[in-house]
Amino acid sequence: WLKVRVFQQCSEPTAGSLVAMGRDDSRDRSRSRGDRKDDRSRSRDRSKSRGKDSRSPSRDGGRQKKPDDYGVDTMKITDDDAAFILGKGGKTKEKISRVSEAEIELFERDLILEIRGSKLQRRRAKKYAEGVMAQRTGPVSITADYDDEDLTMLMVPQEAVGFVTGRAGNFLRTIEEEWNTLMFFCEVGSGRNKDYEKLAIFGAIRARRGAELKVLSAVETKVPGYYDKIKDEVLNRDKGRDETGTWGTDTMTFQDDELSYALGKQGGTRKKLERSSEAIVQYVGHTAFFSGTRTVRKKAREYMKWLFEQLEGPVYVDGWEDRDDCTVVDVPSDCIGYITGARRATLGAMEEEWGVLMFFMNKSGDGGKGRGGSEKLIICGPQRARRGAELKVMSGVETKSPGFFTRGVREKTSNVKGFDTDRLIFKDDELSYSLGKQGTTRKKLEGAAGAILEYVGHVAFIGGTMKERKRCREFLSWLLAQRRGSVTITNVGQRDDATEMHIPENCKGWVTGNRGSELRRMEAETGTYMFMALDERGEERLIIFCHDPGSKTSPTGRMAAERLVNEMIQEKLRDDGGRGRSDSRGRSPSRRRSDSRRRSPSRRRGRSDSRSRSRRR
Repeated sequence: WLKVRVFQQCSEPTAGSLVAMGRDDSRDRSRSRGDRKDDRSRSRDRSKSRGKDSRSPSRDGGRQKKPDDYGVDTMKITDDDAAFILGKGGKTKEKISRVSEAEIELFERDLILEIRGSKLQRRRAKKYAEGVMAQRTGPVSITADYDDEDLTMLMVPQEAVGFVTGRAGNFLRTIEEEWNTLMFFCEVGSGRNKDYEKLAIFGAIRARRGAELKVLSAVETKVPGYYDKIKDEVLNRDKGRDETGTWGTDTMTFQDDELSYALGKQGGTRKKLERSSEAIVQYVGHTAFFSGTRTVRKKAREYMKWLFEQLEGPVYVDGWEDRDDCTVVDVPSDCIGYITGARRATLGAMEEEWGVLMFFMNKSGDGGKGRGGSEKLIICGPQRARRGAELKVMSGVETKSPGFFTRGVREKTSNVKGFDTDRLIFKDDELSYSLGKQGTTRKKLEGAAGAILEYVGHVAFIGGTMKERKRCREFLSWLLAQRRGSVTITNVGQRDDATEMHIPENCKGWVTGNRGSELRRMEAETGTYMFMALDERGEERLIIFCHDPGSKTSPTGRMAAERLVNEMIQEKLRDDGGRGRSDSRGRSPSRRRSDSRRRSPSRRRGRSDSRSRSRRR
């Protein structure tokens, strides 16, 4: 066994494996500081990186300022409790951390749970952890001091409890994931009621409301008419208790045929209205709920009204020029069918991708569909989502009618710190390289930069904040520079969106893959942008770029990409140590686990120039 650590990050055991392995044999993800000092990275020695850490210090650069009452609390737990707190793949611990907004670390050797954050964050995290551990031995008892303005209690009829819980608790877990809440059935005061069970929902006001209405919708399906019994309690819950003081709930009642239209295929229309209006939109029986601040509730009702007006004929939004939630795009008449798609499929896909509401506006009796005319496409939703959908439409129109949007357009770099759009003009050969097969390169750069990147003809439109736009322009320039040879990037340690990894010399070809295929695979899995680049001394290292630092359990972000790279290095070093280098490439059993990792004949021949390994397609 050859122990290798490229960076201080190990995979997490499942809840079941924790119990099975016991304290002595369990892998300690959260090692004590003393252990860390003694644990040297063999990959750093092999790469001769002069004592450099394989990770960039930039990981800590983007952290927010700590609150004044920031502190650390600890909890002593048992071996069995550790498994419950951790959960499968560490998900329960992550969930407690997200809902409470505290930092949580589990030291499995010492069986200590360490909680960092403000006083309120630590109190909530401790409360959630105690609730999770209590479920192992029976019903959780909720006392009066449990409510830190983060608790909603909902009575669930006994006959609907199993339906709401789902098989092995899957339905509740799904709601928790969707709304970032913590939920469990509990006892309150004297004990259980034989007709009802109380469901405790912990989280922020919006998250609790979304989860509560989702549960109510399921209960109403199982026990029709139950909502009418608790109507007043539900409608008045948390009224005015948000920062604006305007939080509340509006309702609308539908007929049977109206409900199916408002719901849409697999709930698509409801989700579209919810995302575009930024209100919580949920249907309980034949009643539509709109929860949120006064502004978003008004938007949700208006969007619903426009939706139903389309059934009766053309819809025109008067005064759209003065609204801050609408964008209008002129679409040539000969492109309308292309943008709409068969049975509205293309327009629907854009709505789903960006979370907006889109429809063509026409005044009654207005022509406009004649040859050479155009129609107005209105896009409703938040600013960033509207801009993304607008650029997608512009790209489609430009494909069908070249020059419609780009004729006379010049490059632009905005100095606005907030949201704005920059423009870059490509040369012919640059566009196809920056686009990639089926647009994969464009999507990769867009996701890693956290900006909107869309190509309208030969013009790249970059939308986002100044920081996001600058990052995206840098990614594009580095991408294009790689066609001419190796790229030199200095001062990476000062960035908050990059992680450096020094790869052992004999592992570079293994990690990059044939023509960069392994890097592309890891990029697609983790939503990052990765390539080999030179530092100021001319030494080659791998840099992982992404605005999302990731976490120990998240499948995306820079930490997830680090884990994948580390696994590949460990695999290669084990193979070299076990069989020698001469035949390790061709016969590694673990290498044959997936087709994407099989090596091509050109790979076996080896290459002397490491630069070509990271070159794209």
